[in-house]
Amino acid sequence: MPIYEYRCPSCGFQKEHLQKMSDQPLSTCPSCGSQGYAKLLSAAGFQLKGSGWYATDFKGGSTAPAATSPTETPTAPACAGGGCACH
Repeated sequence: MPIYEYRCPSCGFQKEHLQKMSDQPLSTCPSCGSQGYAKLLSAAGFQLKGSGWYATDFKGGSTAPAATSPTETPTAPACAGGGCACH
């Protein structure tokens, strides 16, 4: 469930609330009772930085991708028949 941040413009009370995405937004301030309690926009709780974050963030060893030997030549599928996704 996402955490939403709310602030009351009347008294300045600010709090985070754990709500379902399908829940109605809160409108009554729990501190002063005014009806101006509004949801704030805030930054996401995580950041994706650099290249290959998904390859380096997993625990359990640092295995390098398998390198092809210099004598092996990768073969590409034949496209002449139109059986590939590029046509």
